Amino acid sequence: MSLPPVPADPGWDEDLAWLDRDPEREVWLARAREHDEPPGDDEDYGNFEPFSPEELAEIEEAAADELLAVTAATTGRRGPGQPGSARVFPGESASRAAAFGPGMPLDVLPGCAQLAVAAEAAMEDGFAGVSEAELVGVVCAWDRVEAHAHARKLAAIAEMARRNPGELDAEFTADQVAYALGESRARADSLIGMAQSFGTRLPGTAAGLEDGTISRYKAEIIARATVLLEDEEARAAEAEVLDRAARLTPGGLRAAMARAVITVAPKTARERRETAAKDARVERWLQDTGNAALMGCELPPAEALAADQQITALARELKKAGLDGDMDQLRARAFLDLLLGQDSRPGQGGAAAAAAGPAGAAAGGPAARITLTAPLATLAGLADRPGELGSLGPVDPWLARDLAAAAAANPRTTWCLTVTDGQGHAVAHGCARPEPKNQRNRAGPGPPAETGFSFTPAGQDGPPGGYGTWRLRTPGDGPDLIITIDPITTDPCDHRFESQGHDPGVKLRHLAQVRHTTCTSPICRRPAAQCDHEHNTPYEAGGRTCLCNTGPKCRHDHRLKQHPGWKVDQLPDGTFRWTTPAGRSYDTEPTRYPI
Repeated sequence: MSLPPVPADPGWDEDLAWLDRDPEREVWLARAREHDEPPGDDEDYGNFEPFSPEELAEIEEAAADELLAVTAATTGRRGPGQPGSARVFPGESASRAAAFGPGMPLDVLPGCAQLAVAAEAAMEDGFAGVSEAELVGVVCAWDRVEAHAHARKLAAIAEMARRNPGELDAEFTADQVAYALGESRARADSLIGMAQSFGTRLPGTAAGLEDGTISRYKAEIIARATVLLEDEEARAAEAEVLDRAARLTPGGLRAAMARAVITVAPKTARERRETAAKDARVERWLQDTGNAALMGCELPPAEALAADQQITALARELKKAGLDGDMDQLRARAFLDLLLGQDSRPGQGGAAAAAAGPAGAAAGGPAARITLTAPLATLAGLADRPGELGSLGPVDPWLARDLAAAAAANPRTTWCLTVTDGQGHAVAHGCARPEPKNQRNRAGPGPPAETGFSFTPAGQDGPPGGYGTWRLRTPGDGPDLIITIDPITTDPCDHRFESQGHDPGVKLRHLAQVRHTTCTSPICRRPAAQCDHEHNTPYEAGGRTCLCNTGPKCRHDHRLKQHPGWKVDQLPDGTFRWTTPAGRSYDTEPTRYPI
């Protein structure tokens, strides 16, 4: 039985006393249910028809739901989505899942056994009358329940480990867990390790898992990333990501955790990389489909990226030559061609590939274009903060400096500088250009005892509202580089980079990709360079071709945004807010750079 709509009362938000139970009334309801008696003449509860046992049961169920609402109102939002209120909004919904609507009591309730009972009840009629917004709420509720159940399971496993502290007892506790769960001994060991780390090393992750903010998979990502850290270092790394772990995809969380680990323990990260490099190998195995897989492991990051780009270059040659297949299939064929020294282009009959490789490439293959992002303080040797190597993700400061020094030796390397705020969001950017020959005053490389990187004012005014003009010195005997730094904030936007037509200029496209290095969907990590430059308000509808109205969207999300029921708002600070047909909103902030 659904509760009737309740008239709005401004006093409810300040005073929840209206939800208090009347003890005498509850005793009377219990007695009435037990004896099925109508109300007595001396009981002042109004004139109404007797309740049936079924109606009384539903009344008590509704009362229990109100108690859950009080809990939800006092604990706040737990899990993905937007903050909500425990108030009942008249006319919203009369379905069994009404309380799972956006911001409603069960949509904000932490993972617990009561939430599982409520979610089960919402499914009794096969979701009859349940709106899509409520259905999403039910899905999120089960996700929080699943995380909560896993937290309880780990708590029990941790207690088993505590009761068996002896060396042999501890070793064989894993066997008990493995036998009971039908898992391998390695998986049982992993569960015991996570259970113990959540109890002592990662309290924030443990709390997030228990209330459903963090899923089981994400909790395991955090635990594995911190396994080699000291307890205090683990807690510091955890604190770097907890505020956004719920909304990050697993891949995004893994990259954020890698960056956090390097930040709090850079030497440990370096040692881990160098030790693992000694285990470099190639693995092969038979896949479930009957096909085979071949994979290189623990390879040097820069060489792995260069090899990947060479595979892509050859795949494009195969496509140009008319070989059927999408890029994934052609890359797989190019991979085998390079390893086996054969040529799969039509008409070649599998003959050995020419020594020069793809057309136009040098004998050693095409030069790789790799994007390395690193804090200037790291390159100058003033700090040990992590860098980012293209789509591979975070790298430790020593590797970042080595790669930057190698890049400086190549005259074709281009340099850019991005200024960030305290959270790592880009607020200004400049692209380097060689200093004019008639103004050069450099004599040879920088001091040999230093990294060779320096950054000093160039003594020239920069653009209005910008950050001036600067001189970047890199290792080697090349010329100094001049960088003029422009602001890229759009709150408010002065439209200085606006294009008059539909297509963006080179600089506008570049700056949009600096602010958002990936697709602006909340769940997509496709590099911005591979995305469409999309107008948020269509150009044909009067939308500007400007930084305040454009951004990268992959082709899938470009189409998704235009699908009926979907809406995307581009906020002044560069955040993209995606609203689904169910009415729920999800934000994508600008890229966070290493700082």
